[in-house]
Amino acid sequence: MALKSTVYKAELQISDMDRHYYQPHTLTLALHPSETIERMMIRLLAFALHASDNLSFGRGLSTEDDAALWRRDLTDHVELWIDVGLPDEKRIRKASHRADQVIVYSYGERNAPIWWEQNQKKFRCLDNVHVDYVSPRTSAELTQLCARTMQLHCNIMDGEVSLGNDTSSVQIELDRWL
Repeated sequence: MALKSTVYKAELQISDMDRHYYQPHTLTLALHPSETIERMMIRLLAFALHASDNLSFGRGLSTEDDAALWRRDLTDHVELWIDVGLPDEKRIRKASHRADQVIVYSYGERNAPIWWEQNQKKFRCLDNVHVDYVSPRTSAELTQLCARTMQLHCNIMDGEVSLGNDTSSVQIELDRWL
């Protein structure tokens, strides 16, 4: 019998002063049995950083042709493809041909630097690909915010990002690798 996803609910209030975007979002996140809470929370962070009315989550880890998140226009053209983790170079190359912009949020204290060392030359050839690294401290603190039902607020101003709830807040540390 296959394991089922665990459903998480998030009420996310976004105040992005850099983009002048102020909206609440009610999100349902499915935690795939093979996915970690850390990865799910980075997907939530990616949503907060790029929130718009037409940004949506992909169908999940088992669907290779879907991004973790993506923004498509009315003609179904992919404007933004967001991947989380350490995706295969071929996947990102394919995404760069399908989308106007591709962003990868990598994480992991040990594996991410090795992955980056192996792939950076290939990614540098792709003009529309950006890679950001979520620091280990940030990803650990994000997991502390996780609950089956979350009420979160995200504040973005002058490139500084904080994500929190009523009791704690995380200052987001991202390193732009590409």
